[in-house]
Amino acid sequence: MIKYALQCDAAHGFEGWFGSSSDYDEQSARGLVECPVCGSRGVSKQIMAPAVRGTKAQGTAPAVDPKMREMMMSAMGEVRRHVEENFDNVGDAFAKEARAIHEGKSEERGIYGEATPAEAKALIEDGIKVAPLPPPAPKKTEIN
Repeated sequence: MIKYALQCDAAHGFEGWFGSSSDYDEQSARGLVECPVCGSRGVSKQIMAPAVRGTKAQGTAPAVDPKMREMMMSAMGEVRRHVEENFDNVGDAFAKEARAIHEGKSEERGIYGEATPAEAKALIEDGIKVAPLPPPAPKKTEIN
């Protein structure tokens, strides 16, 4: 199947699907291709980009504007800096301390640290609010 962008002599644009390029030519010559808006048979193909399948895996994220990427990286860096400057780093005792704060057994305060995926999942399932900390910004020497 091939899809063509078509336009009638009254400038109405539409699409048409054909079995092959020769099918379009044959049907057009016989007056079978007509505008769905006005019924004109004065239809011509329009310039259009071919649908070429890329080599990237499907489901990959679309390209991000470099300025937007820089803004997001900056915002994530500020969030991380704020947490590191204002919250207590409890290291690998994060899950235990977060649960103790939630249960009122430890002082209410902002904390950060490390937890295994299983520990984080258990905290979330128990209604304890946790969120991953944005990663540190890469060093200029590590960027391609």
